[in-house]
Amino acid sequence: MTLRRLTVLVAACAAASCTDMHPGSSRMPSGFVVRSIEIPEAPPEGVSLDYLAYDRAQHRVWVPAGNTGCVDVVNVGDDQIERIAGFPTANIERGGVTRVIGPSSAAVGEGVVYVGNRAASSVCAVDARSLRLGACVTLAAPPDGLAYVRATREVWVTTPRDHSIAVVAVDSGALRVSGTIPLDGQPEGFAVDDGRGVFYTNLEDRNQTIMIDVKTRAVSATWVPGCGDDGPRGLALDAHLDFLMVACTDRVQVLDAGHDGRRLSGLDTGGGLDNLDYVASRGELYAAAARAATLTIAHLDAQGSLAPRAVVATAPGARNAVATDDGRAYLADGSEGKLLVVQPSP
Repeated sequence: MTLRRLTVLVAACAAASCTDMHPGSSRMPSGFVVRSIEIPEAPPEGVSLDYLAYDRAQHRVWVPAGNTGCVDVVNVGDDQIERIAGFPTANIERGGVTRVIGPSSAAVGEGVVYVGNRAASSVCAVDARSLRLGACVTLAAPPDGLAYVRATREVWVTTPRDHSIAVVAVDSGALRVSGTIPLDGQPEGFAVDDGRGVFYTNLEDRNQTIMIDVKTRAVSATWVPGCGDDGPRGLALDAHLDFLMVACTDRVQVLDAGHDGRRLSGLDTGGGLDNLDYVASRGELYAAAARAATLTIAHLDAQGSLAPRAVVATAPGARNAVATDDGRAYLADGSEGKLLVVQPSP
């Protein structure tokens, strides 16, 4: 376990880099600190980072670091990193460029974190406390996003290459593929409402958001979020309000999931938006736009309106934020081999 060198990027936000949208609010601090955590043994070309996950029970951020063949686990209390090594990697060629792929996504279950690996087309279970690697299962196609469905004790895996979702049953530490849900397009993003027994995903190539019953595994509703030709990406859910937040590439749309998915509001974020995170206890959405190099923090009200609380300058390429209950956000900054940490200034 190693304490990584921390680099303070921005000591306190100035007007050009951080805007406090509600200066009179007692809940909104006057500024933010942005710093970085280096990924161990990051190669010069950077680290392949996609989905991060935050384990609220263990207070750890899970960082599948694809081309290193490792998953790095960050303790949010002191920024110490523990490495889980030994995940397979593979070389792939796209457009004449060869790159290394490996572990790329994580989902927090009940005392277990599940890691998806594109190189091996696999999902593996890791003990959330001891970080001991457990059982793995091979899928028919490489995994993209993972979500744990508590209501059925399953891991649902989006597999866009096959236009499907793979369902992995979790039984006493063992993993097995228990079914496949064929779709009419490429699934991208996920959100789970265990209380209502619903799984949400987008069909990126069809500009649709769909709702799937987790018991019957049937699509029960199809909505149009209005993301345009680039299609929708990530999803976040307020299960209490029944509002679904859909990431387009440059804005967030709020859909009323309880009333036929009608659009309630939208919020511009700048270009390069991918995955989202939402902290229900704070009513806050965290949207990191890679091309705009900003993190937008917005409040969702009971009418389904998103209001920006702050826009924080980050770094080009920083994306896919996950956030803690105290409002600290972790962003993947793969090209620099780092995580960015955005937190309220003291």
